[in-house]
Amino acid sequence: MSRLALTRIDQPMTAARVGIGGPVGSGKTALVERLIPALQARGIDIAVITNDLVTAEDAERVRRSGLIDPARVSAVEAGACPHTVIREDPTLNIEAADELERRFPGVELILLESGGDNLASTFSRDLTDFWMFVIDVAGGDDIPRKRGPGVIRADLLVINKVDLAPHVGVDLARMQREATDVRGGRPVLLTNCRRGEGIDAIVDLLEREVLFRT
Repeated sequence: MSRLALTRIDQPMTAARVGIGGPVGSGKTALVERLIPALQARGIDIAVITNDLVTAEDAERVRRSGLIDPARVSAVEAGACPHTVIREDPTLNIEAADELERRFPGVELILLESGGDNLASTFSRDLTDFWMFVIDVAGGDDIPRKRGPGVIRADLLVINKVDLAPHVGVDLARMQREATDVRGGRPVLLTNCRRGEGIDAIVDLLEREVLFRT
């Protein structure tokens, strides 16, 4: 049973909703594809919502992956700035999550992937109970120093594509240290989604902070 099942009095069986945001190309969909089997391996019943501007491309990619029942993957088309449907007016995503819960009553956790955006992207707490922000080393090791709202406010900051650090001149240890400093010591985890490195640490955190399974 999720933490939300314990805390939402009016909706006692509501699944936890976990947002995944970050710039275009940072590896959000790749992270979703790694999280799906890792969560399932621990017996967690999941579903997925992806956001794109005017297509369902990311949803179709996840459906074709064979990692999850395609019916458990929903697509939301933002139609404009991706911020709008995850922050200013998350109604479309809330409705999509509610519909998945109606169709799959046992679902414990729903992953909501935002459309690719900039460092200002954040999730409304009306939509998500926990959210992570994904950046990648190829975007530059100065990203933490720019102190964007996504970097600062996310419950978890994920630094992805760590294998590229030596090829793009990034001091990974310094990038991680600066990210931890600007976030006041809140979690920063390193991943290489291409090889699945660092995924278990994210699942451990979700179990501990969202699902209360540890």
